[in-house]
Amino acid sequence: MSKILIIEDEAAIRRVLNKILSEENKNYQVEEAEDGLEGMEKIKDNDYDLVLCDIKMPKMDGVEVLEATRKIKPEIPVVMISGHGDLDTAVNTMRLGAFDYISKPPDLNRLLNTVRNALDRKSLVVENTRLKKKVSKQYEMIGDSEAIVKIKEIIEKVAPTEARVLITGSNGTGKELVAHWLHEKSERANGPMVEVNCAAIPSELIESELFGHVKGAFTSANKDRAGKFEAANGGTIFLDEIGDMSLSAQAKVLRALQENKVSRVGSDKDIKVDVRVLAATNKNLKKEIEEGKFREDLYHRLAVILIPVPALNERRDDIPLLVDHFSNKVAQEQGTAVKNFTPNAIKKLQEYDWTGNIRELRNVVERLIILGGTEVSEEDVKLFASK
Repeated sequence: MSKILIIEDEAAIRRVLNKILSEENKNYQVEEAEDGLEGMEKIKDNDYDLVLCDIKMPKMDGVEVLEATRKIKPEIPVVMISGHGDLDTAVNTMRLGAFDYISKPPDLNRLLNTVRNALDRKSLVVENTRLKKKVSKQYEMIGDSEAIVKIKEIIEKVAPTEARVLITGSNGTGKELVAHWLHEKSERANGPMVEVNCAAIPSELIESELFGHVKGAFTSANKDRAGKFEAANGGTIFLDEIGDMSLSAQAKVLRALQENKVSRVGSDKDIKVDVRVLAATNKNLKKEIEEGKFREDLYHRLAVILIPVPALNERRDDIPLLVDHFSNKVAQEQGTAVKNFTPNAIKKLQEYDWTGNIRELRNVVERLIILGGTEVSEEDVKLFASK
């Protein structure tokens, strides 16, 4: 059920909008307010998925409603309703954060497309916000080795800026931790953090995933869909494993970085986006460039700041802290008592060849806690760590 609020001082326009929306979709729950003040009271007391707001109204005009809504509930998309003489103002409201505007009298197709797109964007933002809250406690950089201290120092300097960052390192080293720290310490921390694993998405779908598509763009495109760049508007998009992205998608990402615009697959309409881009890869992109698999111009756009994340074998001094962190976490997840690791067990873990890096260590710690004795000994490590 999508809750939509119409704020409009002309009763006839309210009735028309309400009728169109109610007949379009039975899952649209439509409410009305006859001026800006009444509308703001409803917005404060309810969680709407979309607000349609007239620009010229008594008591409180639409621009004031937009600004107030952006402050208290920035996740709600606001579509402005403009009369003929309000078009310049309507365009200016886009700079203030309006999702879009429609003109009076409303064109049916334009109105419904705008409503569907806005609701699609809202659901993406809400889902990403939910995921961010869910994982934010999990993203913690553990360690005080020289390499990790240096990374933390770089993050402190770079996070408050808009600089793009390319994070490099082997699988399992924790590149996503660096990305989340950069976002959470940035001015965009209250905006969405949208994560895209480029390696996990088939090459024929990556453009649709990143930039969205319009109905009919391809066989399974049965409705308009917003992409990840739109979902990340006002926040950060993290392109993980960008070295696996197709060259055609790379070209579109380059344009998005250059012009702050994207276009959905099957559409020639540009959509403005305000997004900070972070990227990560486990590949040698300079070698990929030489082999014609990665665009050099995109590399230079992304690699304003380079953060190499070391392998676990290069930061063995952090293993005792990591073991303690993971053992507490696993005990909490499993509902068991925290097990002590003997000094010899820790020493043995520090001697291990960690080809899988942090991810492998976490799995080994969990295995030792489940299969080991009342305390984890060196013998337990010898017996279970390599299996």
